[in-house]
Amino acid sequence: MLETQSISLIVGLGNPGAEYDRTRHNIGFMAIDRLSTSWNISLGKEKRFYGLFGEGRLSSRLVGNGKIRLLKPTTYMNLSGQSVRACADWFKGSPANILVVYDDMDLPLGKLRLRPSGSAGGHNGMKSIIAHLGTQNFPRLRLGIGRGGRSGSDEAIATKANQNVTNHVLGGFSATETKVLPEILDLAESTVTSILADGLEKAMSLYNSRSIDF
Repeated sequence: MLETQSISLIVGLGNPGAEYDRTRHNIGFMAIDRLSTSWNISLGKEKRFYGLFGEGRLSSRLVGNGKIRLLKPTTYMNLSGQSVRACADWFKGSPANILVVYDDMDLPLGKLRLRPSGSAGGHNGMKSIIAHLGTQNFPRLRLGIGRGGRSGSDEAIATKANQNVTNHVLGGFSATETKVLPEILDLAESTVTSILADGLEKAMSLYNSRSIDF
């Protein structure tokens, strides 16, 4: 049985700058923006944490002391750990109290996966956070972005793999995908709310099987 996680900091991963806005790699940022709006928590530049940060109060049903913090690292994806560690150290938080939300190519768009811990799975932002926190034992919510279309021989695909990955994650959502983004972010928000209200284990049982079809 998993112990109920008392989440006090929610981090969304992405890259700063207009050129990365609304790209697949920034769906973690989008999730934080959704929570910021829904919870009426303003985000502002915070030099101490190398990111955009905000804190507010929710009902005691969701958070024991009522206080929740949101963070969008602006260090660029590969250095996300610098921001997360700075924030965790300032508030003397445990990694177990940090929820990280980020994109995952191994899940189709519209699918999410909640886990209490795990490896970086090739995600550079998560590699940085694990390195800076010194542990991979912190909860994470992965939001699927898929891998895009593949064609050609296995050899040709392998040769262009790195380029294809970069183009896909840093590319914008298609018109069809953009239409379902609000529903995906709704699902992400519901999942986070369930974590706070019901604990990680129950949220996993409720939401890991759900998906948005399109």
